[in-house]
Amino acid sequence: MVRMSAEERRESVIRAATSEFARGGYYGTSTEAIAKRVGVSQPYLFRLFPSKKALFLAVAERCMQDTRRVFEEASEGLHGEEALHSMAEAYTRLIVEKPERLQMQLQTYVAVAAAEAAGDHEFGEMVRKGWVELWDTVHVPLGGDVSETTLFMACGMLINALAGMGFPPEHRVWEGLYESARLLNKRSEDA
Repeated sequence: MVRMSAEERRESVIRAATSEFARGGYYGTSTEAIAKRVGVSQPYLFRLFPSKKALFLAVAERCMQDTRRVFEEASEGLHGEEALHSMAEAYTRLIVEKPERLQMQLQTYVAVAAAEAAGDHEFGEMVRKGWVELWDTVHVPLGGDVSETTLFMACGMLINALAGMGFPPEHRVWEGLYESARLLNKRSEDA
């Protein structure tokens, strides 16, 4: 049997914790469940991450990094509308193929709100820092246009909320987004 290095075990814990936190949130997930999912003891888990909070922050940060990487790869060499569509398609694929990523994002925002209300600003500081990095990742390929970046991020958050609530794609609440897509498809057909 091949033994995992501490770094490999740490990665395994982050993956397991992502699934557990995505499903149960920060307050509804036990470190016992995470340790059991990975196949390690709780004391070992706490050697890798000093606290549940540290583990949650690591998972939230990874989630944001992964999303940023999706946007970077999708927009590489592209600008303007071409970059916008490529990033939107890549993000849609991400949340469809890996729904736990969307669930983790939503759980992160809930944890930030709860922590901030309790006077703990560490969650919020990390998430806001990650959000600004995400913003910048999108902003540059969109030509540094603040309005385009705002619209892109706003539509993404609307998509997160609608998908998180389970609205099926054919529901009328998606029509505004689909209308935009139809107009863009018509423009590309006319070109």
